[in-house]
Amino acid sequence: MGCQLGKLAASERRTNNQVLGDGPPPATDPRLPLTAKQKYSMLASWKGISRAMEKTGICMFIKLFEENQDLLNMFEKFRQYRTKEEQINSMELAEHANNVMNTLDEGIKGLDDLDNFFEYIHQVGASHRRIPGFKVEYFWKIETPFLAAVESTLGDRYTPNVENIYKITIKFILQTLVDGYEKAAAKANPT
Repeated sequence: MGCQLGKLAASERRTNNQVLGDGPPPATDPRLPLTAKQKYSMLASWKGISRAMEKTGICMFIKLFEENQDLLNMFEKFRQYRTKEEQINSMELAEHANNVMNTLDEGIKGLDDLDNFFEYIHQVGASHRRIPGFKVEYFWKIETPFLAAVESTLGDRYTPNVENIYKITIKFILQTLVDGYEKAAAKANPT
């Protein structure tokens, strides 16, 4: 005899003799360079980063400055901190690292709504036009330090597959920042 509610629920989980949840995941927005499975993995692993945003951000900037000492002069609030020890202990660097990581967090969490993602990341890219001496190619200099910081934070969860997904994602975010920067330049200097 069985419960009618149970039978109803079971019948609703089946459509054309196929159990919902079987088959391929829903398609992602074609503008996103990740598959649905990659996006899911990205968002799942990002939870580990979001629990250690400041540490990951500081690590990222320390690696950036190790590889590009000249960029340290772009940052008025903490350019005087030349050693790794000074940078690790700098409240100003921690604050900026948090701001950048929060921007990345918003971007990554926004991958489900690419219209808002593009609007937000374009605005962030455009805002860098106000930084004296900033050049658009500086965006790309954060790619390797970001990946190294993510690897450091995730540890053994940073598998080759996760690494590939993060590489695709950071390139996508950085290109979107560049696009926002360049669109703002075109608006400021129409030809």
